[in-house]
Amino acid sequence: MSDALVLASQDGPVLTLTLNRPAALNSFNGAMHEQLRAALDAAAADAAVRCVILTGAGRGFCAGQDLADPMVAPSPAGEPPKDLSRAIALHYTPLVKRLKSMPVPVIAAVNGVAAGAGANLALNCDLVLAAQSASFIQAFAKIGLVPDTGGTWLLPRIVGRARALGLAMLGDKLGAAEAERVGLIWKCVEDAALADEARKLAERLAAMPVKALAATRAAVDAAQHFTLDQALDHEAALQAELGRAHDYLEGVAAFGAKRAPQFTDR
Repeated sequence: MSDALVLASQDGPVLTLTLNRPAALNSFNGAMHEQLRAALDAAAADAAVRCVILTGAGRGFCAGQDLADPMVAPSPAGEPPKDLSRAIALHYTPLVKRLKSMPVPVIAAVNGVAAGAGANLALNCDLVLAAQSASFIQAFAKIGLVPDTGGTWLLPRIVGRARALGLAMLGDKLGAAEAERVGLIWKCVEDAALADEARKLAERLAAMPVKALAATRAAVDAAQHFTLDQALDHEAALQAELGRAHDYLEGVAAFGAKRAPQFTDR
């Protein structure tokens, strides 16, 4: 297998990025962070990419932070403790912000364990598909930490405060089927069908007006801080912008002509 820590494979408008540290369950070290950010930046800049799939090599999606990484490994006795906020500021905060600012939809295809920052990496994607055997673990409390990678913001908004606290405090493994049932993820599928389901979903999204889809993500996230009046104003501003774009005109024309639309905005 390639020495690259993030593998990139493009099929038409769909780019698949595969975390590639399978022996370590694709846990993050500094080099993998840098390669993933670079791959996402390249995808954002490439007009040919209209949807991204993020998945993991081997039997895991991502086990979170590699605790042997020098940036976070506990200091030897007698030395000052590591400042974990450095790793957050350098790697995890920019990664979350990159995902939330992608100009195209991002699908997480969770093929195995997604733990700690790996779980929240998946949840920061727009749609999460998970194999039946996959699981999600908010593992932070097990090592005396709080959820990061946006976990404290995401979890209560996705599943409510009570369930968010249960997941975060207890750190129990949540299977993919239960994760779908409680609304943590979009869909649980059979293991053998995961890659095909992710590809079909990505192709469907890529054929849609992706500029509007990215604006929908941003609008839904922003509205969590708005009053109703503010949300209404924000919606109106977005509709004014999108209503001047090619995809709106094309969508209306295609609807009137009873033909398939050809969306191109990004």
